[in-house]
Amino acid sequence: MTRPSKARVRQSFERAAPTYDSAATVQRQICNRLAERLPAMPPVARLLDAGCGTGYAQALLQKRFPGAHAVALDLSAGMLERIATPCCRLAGDLEHLPLANDSVDLYWSSLAVQWCDLAKTLAEAWRLLKPGGQLALASLGPATFHELRTAFAGIDDYRHTLAFHTVDEVRQLATAAGLVAVDVQKGTEIAHYADFRTLLRAVKAIGANQLGSGRRTGLMSRAAFSRAEAACETLRTPSGLPLTYDVTYLTARK
Repeated sequence: MTRPSKARVRQSFERAAPTYDSAATVQRQICNRLAERLPAMPPVARLLDAGCGTGYAQALLQKRFPGAHAVALDLSAGMLERIATPCCRLAGDLEHLPLANDSVDLYWSSLAVQWCDLAKTLAEAWRLLKPGGQLALASLGPATFHELRTAFAGIDDYRHTLAFHTVDEVRQLATAAGLVAVDVQKGTEIAHYADFRTLLRAVKAIGANQLGSGRRTGLMSRAAFSRAEAACETLRTPSGLPLTYDVTYLTARK
């Protein structure tokens, strides 16, 4: 499963940092739902928010685990600069974390691992967790942004969304990484937009427009864009043009 280069992902989120919070309504909803799924835990001395973005989860986590040493890590320095809640900030890659073995009680990650090699990311999570430590993770599944695939079907042969892991694949990879008490659940969040251009701008505003190999590199013709726009309009609901987030929630322990 190919992923865009980390340099491209970093660049995309650096550009998106100033607009991210105003556009990330669904991302906050998913973060809240992940918090609801977090099981009861013994006292947490140290927690990691892996792929923290602008730090929305920090307030949630520090309220639940007061006194914990909170580490917020992201690939984008621009995102880290916008964190308002006091914490330790680290720039880093989820596949190569700059933290010691057996050093965190809680590994938390909401909507970040889809940009990574999931097997490597889960292996790193296992390495960092103390024995008995808890993992809580939200990622995206195959139906995510299916509206974009519908809109561009027949327009060209380029990829217009990332490829995402199925629930079974997530479960298998978590188990292969050595995690136990693996629980994988599904959820759906749907955003609505007034028109096709607004929908595409919203995807760009949260930095979710990097696709890796197979993406279009040149401009789309006006005629092709109009056909995609018309195809997307066939999906319109009374609330507007939908954009689906097919969410995978994973909890597990070391």
